[in-house]
Amino acid sequence: MKVTVERAALLRSLGHVHRVVERRNTIPILSNVLLRGDGEGLRLKATDLDIEVTETITADAAEGGGTTVPAHVIYDIVRKLPEGAQVSLETAGDAGQMQIRSGRSRFMLQALPESDFPDLAAGEMPFRFSLPPADLKRLIDKTQFAISTEETRYYLNGIYLHTIESGSGSGAGSAMMLRAVATDGHRLARVEIPAPEGAEGMPGVIVPRKAVAEIQKLLEGGEDSVAVELSSSKIRLTVGGVVLTSKLIDGTFPDYQRVIPNGNDKRLTVERDAFARAVDRVSTISSERGRAVKLALNEGRLVLSVTNPDSGSATEELEVDYDTAPLDIGFNARYLLDITSQLDGDTTLFRLADPGSPTLIQDREGSPALYVLMPMRV
Repeated sequence: MKVTVERAALLRSLGHVHRVVERRNTIPILSNVLLRGDGEGLRLKATDLDIEVTETITADAAEGGGTTVPAHVIYDIVRKLPEGAQVSLETAGDAGQMQIRSGRSRFMLQALPESDFPDLAAGEMPFRFSLPPADLKRLIDKTQFAISTEETRYYLNGIYLHTIESGSGSGAGSAMMLRAVATDGHRLARVEIPAPEGAEGMPGVIVPRKAVAEIQKLLEGGEDSVAVELSSSKIRLTVGGVVLTSKLIDGTFPDYQRVIPNGNDKRLTVERDAFARAVDRVSTISSERGRAVKLALNEGRLVLSVTNPDSGSATEELEVDYDTAPLDIGFNARYLLDITSQLDGDTTLFRLADPGSPTLIQDREGSPALYVLMPMRV
């Protein structure tokens, strides 16, 4: 293999692929990135056996061929080369080493054969659709904070993506929606968009946390539509020249509809930013572990309070739209702030039942983003 490539293009592509490579590996080949030069350019590929990322970039391949070298090492080398440099990658003979040349710099890296590199991309992906990057980004950004980190409930360690018939509420019948749901048992996030063509009939899939984080990074600044391919065990996304393939979580996502309350008759509307700032201020006093903030509701008035036997107490009063029976209820301050930061509108609508039941939070009635929060004892 003998390939010449621009530093900027190589660095950007290594940035995309090297992130999936774990720093510590019991299998040496998984620490490496696969480089293959041919008439189409230079193809880079990395995997951790759960996620695989590939990208092809423009390069001048004088001789075709492929090898694998340590991913984090080559990334650091290319990062430290001067801007605007041309980089030459060369293997000779048995390909036990690869030479990197740029200007007066020379590096020899230990290489492992391309034939040992695993292939995750095999297998049929019968369901295909494409959607604008902004839509996919919205589904992920607004639910990802609620993914569970508890490894024992592995089926909650991702975002549940599925289609569902949804009543439009305007008398126009129902529409097919693509819905993303995440929950950790304390809070639940549910966001939906109109289902793109081709998504109908797709299996409900759980996209793992690490894949979600990688997809989020790939979507930054993307303009082209994202091609999504699915089977019941894998998902593949093509974003520009980058192809990410990930295994899905093999488990059953719980029936989240049962958790979403529909009889909550107490309505509280509050200005979103003023509420978030007030929660943030009073929670300064709260103990890090509990972080409970109490909401005392009376007609037109909300008093937020925190009492911590170790450090003192704090209260703050807000004018709100509330005209039902008085209610005292407690929430985890961090969770309240996480949810309010996801809302788009100027106001936040809480639909409450009693101090022990889940509360529904949206920016307005019928909003495509809906959050459920379990109360805390205060």
